[in-house]
Amino acid sequence: MLSRKFLRRTAIAGISLAGFAALSVAALVELDRAFPPPLPAKLTVSTEVQDRDGQLLRAFATPDGYWRLETRLDQVDRQFVDMLVAYEDKRFWDHRGVDVLALCRAAGQLVTSGHIVSGGSTLSMQLARLIEPRDSRSLGSKLKQLLRAIQIERRLTKQEILERYLTLAPYGGNLEGVRAASLAYFGKEPKRLTVSEAALLVALPQLPEKRRPDRNLGIAHAARDRVLTRMVSAGLLGEREAARAALDDVAGLRRKLPALAAHASYAMLPKAVPGRPLQLTIRKSVQQGLEQVARDAAKKLGPKLSVAMVMADARTGDILGEVGSADFFDASRSGWIDMTKVVRSPGSTLKPFIYGLAFEQGLVAQETIIEDSPADFGGYRPKNFDMGYQGDVSIRQALQLSLNVPAIRVLDAVGPARLTARFRQAGVNPILPVNEAPGLAIGLGGVGVTLRDLVQLYTGLANGGKMHTLHDGTEPAAERTTATILDDQAAWQINDILSGVKPPEGAMQRGIAYKTGTSYGYRDAWSVGFDGRYVLGVWVGRADASPIPGLSGYVSAAPILFEGFVRSGLASVPLPGPPPGVFNPKRGELPVTLARFGAGADGLMQATATEPAPTIIFPPNGARVDLGTNSAEAMPLVLKLQGGRAPFRWLANGKPLAGIDRRRTATWQPDGTGYSTLTVIDAAGRAASVKVFVE
Repeated sequence: MLSRKFLRRTAIAGISLAGFAALSVAALVELDRAFPPPLPAKLTVSTEVQDRDGQLLRAFATPDGYWRLETRLDQVDRQFVDMLVAYEDKRFWDHRGVDVLALCRAAGQLVTSGHIVSGGSTLSMQLARLIEPRDSRSLGSKLKQLLRAIQIERRLTKQEILERYLTLAPYGGNLEGVRAASLAYFGKEPKRLTVSEAALLVALPQLPEKRRPDRNLGIAHAARDRVLTRMVSAGLLGEREAARAALDDVAGLRRKLPALAAHASYAMLPKAVPGRPLQLTIRKSVQQGLEQVARDAAKKLGPKLSVAMVMADARTGDILGEVGSADFFDASRSGWIDMTKVVRSPGSTLKPFIYGLAFEQGLVAQETIIEDSPADFGGYRPKNFDMGYQGDVSIRQALQLSLNVPAIRVLDAVGPARLTARFRQAGVNPILPVNEAPGLAIGLGGVGVTLRDLVQLYTGLANGGKMHTLHDGTEPAAERTTATILDDQAAWQINDILSGVKPPEGAMQRGIAYKTGTSYGYRDAWSVGFDGRYVLGVWVGRADASPIPGLSGYVSAAPILFEGFVRSGLASVPLPGPPPGVFNPKRGELPVTLARFGAGADGLMQATATEPAPTIIFPPNGARVDLGTNSAEAMPLVLKLQGGRAPFRWLANGKPLAGIDRRRTATWQPDGTGYSTLTVIDAAGRAASVKVFVE
């Protein structure tokens, strides 16, 4: 005896068919006008932030909490589309919304078997149900769905119907659409699916919650296999191909959707237009590499420390990767703060531009000698990072070793106002203390800049002195500017010097030039490097600007810089060669005015009032010293001096002692008794003498 449920289903099918047969074309037109379908011009979809190539960086859930990514047919594997049509609606391309043959077949199977063998719904009917969910499975609801399918076909092309279905189809939980499902279940866009993956995505929308692979793996596996079997029957797959696909595992997990470039993505949201992706200049592969480097580095550095990075194309100003913090959601590191835009002290990272201006003005050459010794600049007494001094060094050595006193000597000659003016011309506005003019302290970090500022300045070094304003797509629409930070010859001189800086221990040599910096109080560690095209800047510190003992640019930030270049995936570009006419003589070929920084026409350094002439303080003039000269154990005489400019040359009775010494102490072994004259000459040519009697 047939059940009441069976008779009811039979009646639904029969009445539906009879109803369609009875309706005239005119009646359908009138119904269409009176009751148009809820078919918006644009679906409500997730806001997408894409990279420069259209790859998804980050998506934001819809207001109702769904991951619903707009899908075009060209974004989906063609074999998947063919399998979907063959499985759900094989006459999709031919009917006008309702497949009468499929409905008749379904009704016949229902009558003969007593249960539903196959459905008669078309993809158009399924789309109708998705845009206007039915309240019940009544005859009226079914008839309404059929009518809506016809209305949809009148308004949309077949391609548009497919695209809307692929955007709205349910895939379990809050996943809607094939793109969200493919990213969540396979970790990739549905452009190139395996046969197994395509079959699973075809199977899921029928019973999305029951077949979710992350919750019901066995059911999902069986549903996929049924699709593969059907595809063999439909002639879309060979038996061997289907058998191989059936051997593939179904991953029982749900991945997070891409969540890259958090700070830039959130900054883009005010520009969002419904249905239109937002686009950044970032390259997805670069961003992924830098974010991983930042996370790994932060774990090694310890709690509360964060890492920020900016990588840019020096030829265009495009930002290819930017990491505002090690982890956007890590409250212990204040990850929500974008440290690429926070003003901090840059430490020694501005020194290359000080020397660059000196090269530009012809004040120095790479082998020009400059003194690294205690100095007083009107009450400002800079000290080196290690509190030691090197004495006479070349300009090349002074910059490579990041010596503070030589940098301030050069800045004093160049002029701090000129340096800051050059920065402003290049679009970077250094922040000075309120009501203070630029002073010498800016050479050692006594000014505020952002990581973006630094990278923008360094793009000029990588690009022959020409600098482009950095941009990532979040900025207001404005004309991009180009400026000159240094002339091409000065830029090359700096590049040549910085390319000789020793990489940090264990770093891969990539042929890059780089500079490090540490701010006062060990609050910020910096490293900025570049090859012939790409510039990468790294900041390490705490968002609250607390001091971190042991923090330094070379130890903390430089290894991250080198790892960032490697993990960015960008091919290394050689640094540019010297421009025509560049002047880079060896030390012995220097003209007399460039032999020593600040030398006059006679080649001697002019003494300054803040650097007193040398004075021999031991032995005092006229002293009698007993060294046991006539015995077998004669002792040497210790010589001491104050003042003067290193290095120093000592003479005894007009004969030079061995070598030149940077220290202010020396020893002398007399060759006999009697009066002797001891003389010391400093680097500026100033001399001091004492006469002693040796016993």
